[in-house]
Parts: sequence; structure tokens; C-alpha cells
Amino acid sequence: MNELKYAKHERLWLKTDSPFNENWLQELIADDPTILGLGQLELLQSERTQDRAGRLDLLLVDPQKNRRYEVEIMLGAADPSHIMRCIEYWDIERRRYPFYDHVAVLVAEDITGRYLNLLGLFAGSIPLIVIQLNALKIGEHIVLDFVQVLNQTSLRRDDTTQATPRGSTREAWLTYAGEMILGLIDQMLLMTNEKATVKLQLNYLKQYIGLKDGARSRNFIYFVPRTKFVYLQVMEDIGESWPARLEEAGIPVTQDGSKLQITIEPDGFAKQEVIIRELLHAAVASYEA
Repeated sequence: MNELKYAKHERLWLKTDSPFNENWLQELIADDPTILGLGQLELLQSERTQDRAGRLDLLLVDPQKNRRYEVEIMLGAADPSHIMRCIEYWDIERRRYPFYDHVAVLVAEDITGRYLNLLGLFAGSIPLIVIQLNALKIGEHIVLDFVQVLNQTSLRRDDTTQATPRGSTREAWLTYAGEMILGLIDQMLLMTNEKATVKLQLNYLKQYIGLKDGARSRNFIYFVPRTKFVYLQVMEDIGESWPARLEEAGIPVTQDGSKLQITIEPDGFAKQEVIIRELLHAAVASYEA
């Protein structure tokens, strides 16, 4: 085994002393998100458009932890506008997709003590990771060293830890989730029955609301109500294209093999009704095939 040899390095500032720019760095991380040192992350989207708020540099995901990372990159020193933009993008994404855990990630070449103290205050309530990028020149090579100078990832779980009712009636679920959420489930039942050969009914159970045909349970789909949204569980294999289609429609979705969990929110239901109906019809067709 060859012994390691010392090689003297020179610190580079990518913003001023290097031909490498921010686009190069963003593409490098997008190709291999693991270089950030945050685990086996995958790229979900680059330059993600935010309503009235510009573009998020990188949206990364940890599929094992059901966690998303909103990553903002800045060459040179971090500044207040960049810090606020990073937090704003995190807030937009967590509101849009409440099912996931979300972490704001700020990457900059220089994190001054003043701003680090400020970020430490935010970290008390915002899941936040701050990474200082050190670019090192060694001979004809450049090495990127990503150092976490702040890591506070205690995450909120919007409504996901509330207890479900200890009962198996519609009244119990109404008390817990309210009429608006139960109304969404009623509408999705109607959509399902548009396609179903045998008309289905809701089956009110302790932990979820399933389906039945009058004699037997038919839980190829079922619903898990929460106070602000409802999880639609699709247990049938309806094709590989559905997760991407749902994401494009602004509907949060997670996948476990062929099973899908979709988050349906009252505010977006009217705009998403067409694709939700198509999804339910596809699930019925797969189940009855």
C-alpha cells in the first residue's frame, strides 16, 4: 500500500480568483448531491420556480427519510438578502408540500461571525444547515471542501403527529378532521364510483377510512384524514409516470414500490380535480383488471 504524501494547497475564492462560476458549482452538486456531506441525497429539481420569489437553486431529497433540502448557493460572502431568500424558499416549499420534512441549506464561501450568530437565532425555529465551501487548489486540481458550520435539523411535522380518533364512525372522524376534509373524501368516493363496476361505500375504521362493497373491504385505495389535509393511499400499480405527473400538478406524492401516498389539500382540490379523477379511475381499472 502506497503511503500518503503531503501536497501543499492554495485557497481559491471561486467568486474572484477562479474560472469556475456559480452555474458550474450548481451543476456539480446537481450531478452528485452527496458531495455536500448530507447523506445519500438525490436531485429533484434545479432552478425551481417559486411564485413571485425567483428560483430555488437546488431541491434535493432524501427518499429514506422523506426529507427535502432547499439549497441556495452563493459564491463569496453570505449577505442578508441571500439568507432571507434561502429561508423564504424553504417556507414556500414546506407550505406547498407539508407531508415532507424540509431543511433550508445555505452554501457560501464565507460565513462571517456576525451572520453566523444571526443564523443561529433562526435555527431555533427553522430546520437549517449552513455550509462553508472551501475551494482548494492542489497542483493542477481543484478540491471542494464542504464544511458544516451550523446544523439544526429539528423539523416541524405539520399536523402529522396528531392522534386519530378512537372510534370507527363518520361522526368520530368529523369531530377530528372536520366537514371540509370529509367532504373531500366524499368527492373522491364519487369519482371512484364513476369507474367502479360495483359501487363502493366508505368504511370508517380507527386509523383510516377505507372502501367496502357492502360485504367485503376493497382497500385498493384508502384515506387517512388529518385536520388540514387528507392522505390518499393508492395500493395498486398504476404506472411509473404518475409520481412525476402529480408533482407537476403541485400535488405532494411519495412512493414505496408501486404504492403511492398523495397529499390532498382543500385549497388546491378544485384546480387538481381533473388529475385526481384520472388517478382514481386508473386505480379502479388496475384493481378490476
